[in-house]
Amino acid sequence: MVIIGTISNFEKLRFNELLKNLNGISPKTLSDRLKELSEAGLIKREYFPEIPPKVEYSLTQDGVDVRDAIMPLMEWAHKKSLENNK
Repeated sequence: MVIIGTISNFEKLRFNELLKNLNGISPKTLSDRLKELSEAGLIKREYFPEIPPKVEYSLTQDGVDVRDAIMPLMEWAHKKSLENNK
């Protein structure tokens, strides 16, 4: 959910940008999750044959649909987190 939400906030992100925005996740874990989300058809991995190589991640339409479906849950969790930190 967090990876989908983060990508949707920026439309497209490169791996290191995602890593920065997802504090505390290891590069291996992020790489594994991106592969799983790509295989599930929720994110698109776009490779640009440049030097150095460039890869961008964005949401597919299914990814947008999942984001829209989980948004109320994410908003509720954020609200509860703020309440508990008072």
